[in-house]
Amino acid sequence: MKLNQLVQLGVISSLSCFLSVATVQALTPSAKISNSPVATAHSGTLLAQKQQVISASGTFVKAEHPTSGTARIVTENGQRYLVLNSSFQTSSQGPDLHVLLDPSEKPPMKYQNFSSYVNLGKLQKFNGEQRYPIPASINLSNFKSAVIWCRMANATFGYAPLRSTSSASN
Repeated sequence: MKLNQLVQLGVISSLSCFLSVATVQALTPSAKISNSPVATAHSGTLLAQKQQVISASGTFVKAEHPTSGTARIVTENGQRYLVLNSSFQTSSQGPDLHVLLDPSEKPPMKYQNFSSYVNLGKLQKFNGEQRYPIPASINLSNFKSAVIWCRMANATFGYAPLRSTSSASN
């Protein structure tokens, strides 16, 4: 067989497998997602593949208010997210808290340059796991920290300096 034919056969085989998995999932409302890198069948339920790559992480430190937990930048199925872990916690004193990516490891206590950061959106809740999509147009190498910021008071509540993980590929 020629190389071209082998490549075509591989693509067809992969597509066939993908379509089979999608069909079984669509027909099985109780399908569960597993963190296992391999899709497996168990008791008639197909467990789908979920791949997550962590490219950076950091631990929150206090700025204006106590803030704790971990921030991670992850990629799942080609989409990047900033994920605050289940132990994340910040003060409920802020009426207008937002999640930012900042170019410095230690962001300012009050911003003067409102175009220096990327605003990922309003903080979803004061504690617990949450995730924020990062637009594909953002070059993550330009950002060194995740920030919890009160827009109304222009006050940094806390921040997590982000360090690249050695196993990251993006």
